[in-house]
Amino acid sequence: MMKRRASKASRDLARQRFRGLLQHIILVFFSLIALFPIVLILMNSFKLKKYIFAAPFALPNAKTFSLIGYDTVLQRSNLIVNFGNSIIVTVASLFLILLFGSMAAFALSGYKFRGNAFLGFYLSIGIMIPIRLGTVSILKLMASLGLVNTLTGLILIYIAQGLPLTIFILTSFMSQIPDELKDAGRIDGASEYRIYALVLPLVRPALGAIGIFTMIPIWNDLWFPLIVAPSAKTATITLGVQQFLGQYVSDWNAVLSALVLAMVPVLLLYLVFSRQMIRSVTAGAIKT
Repeated sequence: MMKRRASKASRDLARQRFRGLLQHIILVFFSLIALFPIVLILMNSFKLKKYIFAAPFALPNAKTFSLIGYDTVLQRSNLIVNFGNSIIVTVASLFLILLFGSMAAFALSGYKFRGNAFLGFYLSIGIMIPIRLGTVSILKLMASLGLVNTLTGLILIYIAQGLPLTIFILTSFMSQIPDELKDAGRIDGASEYRIYALVLPLVRPALGAIGIFTMIPIWNDLWFPLIVAPSAKTATITLGVQQFLGQYVSDWNAVLSALVLAMVPVLLLYLVFSRQMIRSVTAGAIKT
């Protein structure tokens, strides 16, 4: 009897180890798929142009190594201006999206009034309807307001683009916060703004995840900067890269170098907020 139990226990342990090994193999496989284009761009940004196409998968060596792409980007482009515009637009949009979205989510989750569910549904419609479908109307609106070729116009568009998902996610998280906590603050004489400030840290994982999901599309967007703010003074980093791409001739060294520089802020933000994003994704799967 003891031998059977020991044999069963050993088989169960072997199965668990096999499952764990299989899961790690799958995760490593998908990680390699995700990292492959990034590594490929990084490697080829340090090569001479002819070796980018002759040996794209080879590491740079003494014969193929070159910094001509980075030199071209720094000397022939408005990289500093483009980076500054992207940072201003992304940071301002992200801050206002999280501020207005968290306030709206706090109201929808904490206050019961007629039309509460309909208002939440109406705000969530924006998740299902791509904002690019309204490009012509948006451009006419920006022109009538005098916001064409301004960073303010881009910020307003990105706020409208990011609010629906932000409100939808934060409403779900704030609904899980006990009403007793808010009522205790009201009994102590705290204002609604003070209660909102006390609730906000409790949904920090959701804020971190929304920050990543919202920041990346804004930073990488080419559509609205090209249509609404295409001038040299308001061009973002993604629009600045396009100057090295032509119909007949393309400077691939400069393109790859500019893409590497454009990826740095996104990777840094992910490294900073990755733990918050993981906590947000797994929060609903673990009950305490």
